[in-house]
Order: sequence, then structure tokens, then C-alpha cells
Amino acid sequence: MSYNKRNLLLKIIEIQGIVMEGKNRGVSQKWTFEHKIKKPYFINYSTFNSYMGRNAKRELEVLDRKEKEKNTKQLKLFE
Repeated sequence: MSYNKRNLLLKIIEIQGIVMEGKNRGVSQKWTFEHKIKKPYFINYSTFNSYMGRNAKRELEVLDRKEKEKNTKQLKLFE
């Protein structure tokens, strides 16, 4: 279970990378889920499918941009 949105998105990107490696080897998504993802990440198949349908890299970029804007608006004490 992730504690914030950033960690969740990083987890999704990692899972998507594992699936892409499996696809390059010619393995199905179902096999990859059963043998590489199910036990280490403790997710079920419907969650896996929702992760695969998400554009996590874009969402992470948007989140980083928002955090950067938030940090630039903060007043600095010693500058």
C-alpha cells in the first residue's frame, strides 16, 4: 500500500516496466502477473489491470510540476 500519490505512481511505473520486459520476451500479461507481480506487490488482477491502463509517467510529471510551483511560491527566510 502506498502512503502518498507519488509512491503509488512510482510503483505503477515499476510494474508497467516489468510487464514491458515480459512482452519483449513474448510472455503474456496474465503470466507476468501470476509469476512476477502478484506476490511481491500484493495486488489482485483487477488492480493490476487498472494500473496497466494508467498513464503514470504523465501523472508523475504533472505532480512534480505542481510541487515545484508550490515550492517556488513559498517565502524564503534567509534570502
